[in-house]
Amino acid sequence: MYIFFIILVVVVLVIAVSCFKIVPQAQAYVIERLGAYQGTWSVGFHVKAPFVDKVARRVNLKEQVADFPPQPVITKDNVTMRIDTVVFYQITDPKLFTYGVENPMMAIENLTATTLRNIIGDLELDQTLTSRETINTKMRAALDIATDPWGIKVNRVELKNIIPPAEIQNAMERQMKAERERREAVTKAEGEKKAKILEAEGAKESAILRAEADKQSAILRAEAEKEKMIREAEGEAEAILKVQQANAEGIRLLKDAGADEAVLKIKSLEAFEKVADGQATTILLPAELEGIASLGTALKEGAKAVR
Repeated sequence: MYIFFIILVVVVLVIAVSCFKIVPQAQAYVIERLGAYQGTWSVGFHVKAPFVDKVARRVNLKEQVADFPPQPVITKDNVTMRIDTVVFYQITDPKLFTYGVENPMMAIENLTATTLRNIIGDLELDQTLTSRETINTKMRAALDIATDPWGIKVNRVELKNIIPPAEIQNAMERQMKAERERREAVTKAEGEKKAKILEAEGAKESAILRAEADKQSAILRAEAEKEKMIREAEGEAEAILKVQQANAEGIRLLKDAGADEAVLKIKSLEAFEKVADGQATTILLPAELEGIASLGTALKEGAKAVR
């Protein structure tokens, strides 16, 4: 009896502990009571009724990634290629996710393949290769609408890889090689053109500099010649001034020595003669010097008669 009591206590404790549930972060538990939906447990501590309630499904609420294998598709111009896609989705309603569809991931994969075929079927090969962003946007919108009744939100769809047929890949590689060679040729021609332009600009700049140098040289020569003439004129003027100063000094010395007025006037006349320096044709004499000049002439005539 005692052993039976202990066993009963242990069973009760085990059942009681099994009824205690802790829901971790970013998860949700879907609870059923007698096979019917009872509720959804969010994060925290919960207690369920023994033998009546059960956890029907543990749902991950984090954003998840589904990488699907390449799917064969046919373009509008009848080119068969293989495209693999990556779908980023998140469960927003655990109840709809549990009861909305039998196998949600298989449903998303098939829905992705059919949607991709519908979109690619309206595009040609070149458009398919250059319109990834457009295809991604259209697929995300279509999948988001289709999965909404399943409690799933499609956040993003990406075309992971586009694999065209081998002959098209070879043709594309040849085209890329020809385009690369064309760009290299254009770059080389532009480089040569720029080099010629720089060379011409250098020659032009050199000619301008030579012309500027010749101009400056001519200006400097003219200024030097002008400076030379000015200095020569200043020298002659200074010489004349010094001669006049010397004559004036001589007259002053004669006057200081007591020479009479006639001698001073003769000296002045000699000074005027030096000023003319044999170059002047007319000399204006002061009135007081005219008598001295006449007297000098008379004396010279008398001296000639006596001889």
